[in-house]
This record gives sequence, structure tokens and C-alpha cells, in this order.
Amino acid sequence: MINWGDKMKTKRKKIPLRKCLGCGEMKPKKELLRVTHNSQGIISVDLTGRAHGRGAYICNSKQCFEKAKKTKAFNKAFKSDVPEEIYEDLIKELTKNEQGD
Repeated sequence: MINWGDKMKTKRKKIPLRKCLGCGEMKPKKELLRVTHNSQGIISVDLTGRAHGRGAYICNSKQCFEKAKKTKAFNKAFKSDVPEEIYEDLIKELTKNEQGD
């Protein structure tokens, strides 16, 4: 006889992991900032995490941001040049998150 109560206890919700472009660590998606590149070629910071397009993720730390910018990780991820405004938006968001913590 099958005990369904035991089967239900072992089932856990999967937490989606994404890789940070700065440090290369796999972290839960909700802990990272997302930058998107959509089909029209527009690159933007995605605060909702649900915007259409290819996403690239970065930790909420300036060290990871600096490393990703230095190695041009976003350019490689999107296979196109990322405008300086996107980097400015990202640093504003990172500063806002650090002050909020």
C-alpha cells in the first residue's frame, strides 16, 4: 500500500538558479539583477524579472558589476555593444539596493 502523505512531504519547489556575470557563481534568481536584450535590440535593466528577451544576471554588489563591466561580460552575453546608459542604470540600482539593506 502506498502512503501518499510521505510522498507529498518529499516534494519541494525548485528554486531557479542563474549565473552572475561578475563572479560566475550560481545564485537564486530572486537575489540577482536582470538585464534584458529584446528582439528590437533594446537593452534595459529589468526590475520585474519578467521582461521579454534574453536575460543576463548580476549580483547586487559593486564588485561583481565592476568585474562584469571590465571583462565586457554583458557585450558577450548579448553579442552586441551595451550602451553606457545601461551601466549607469545598473550602478544606480546597485546603489539603491545597498542603501536599502
